[in-house]
Amino acid sequence: MIRFFAAPIAAIALLSATAGGALAEMFDTRDIMGGGPNFFGSGANPVPRTTVMYNGNYAPGTIVVNTSERRLYLVLQNGQALRYGIGVGRDGFRWGGVHRITAKKEWPAWTPPAQMLARRPDLPRHMKGGVDNPLGARAMYLGSTLYRIHGSNEPETIGQAVSSGCFRMTNDDVTDLYSRVAVGTTVVVLNN
Repeated sequence: MIRFFAAPIAAIALLSATAGGALAEMFDTRDIMGGGPNFFGSGANPVPRTTVMYNGNYAPGTIVVNTSERRLYLVLQNGQALRYGIGVGRDGFRWGGVHRITAKKEWPAWTPPAQMLARRPDLPRHMKGGVDNPLGARAMYLGSTLYRIHGSNEPETIGQAVSSGCFRMTNDDVTDLYSRVAVGTTVVVLNN
């Protein structure tokens, strides 16, 4: 039985070691062992972005976050909205209110707030921006809160309640939303 599994693993290791840089960049052994960036397929969003009919009294361009649905809506013209899947705050970390986007950053650095460090002293004190950064490809900062709408390098968390209050999106979705909104955009957070 061990020989049955050892041969494919050895072949993969040999292939990745001898194939050169291009193949090594495409292949991550964690993908077959579990936990790698492609473990869940292509890293595609488990909740695809789609245009939907939207009944609400919000002006086009408004972002509406519905924490119970775990969806974010960008209100469009003619009673429509772009609907995105999001990850929301876990129990005790969900919130509601109206804010505005006060800053936008590409590949933002991350400095965990003091409250988070008190709960998780093992976290780094600062992380530069990049693919390993928990804020992902883009971040939109919400008023004077500690919260953001940001990307994630963990697409499997979309549709889940796992954050400390921020709203997570896949990097593809947050990049799309980022390109559609400006500093000053109203963000309505519904916490039903």
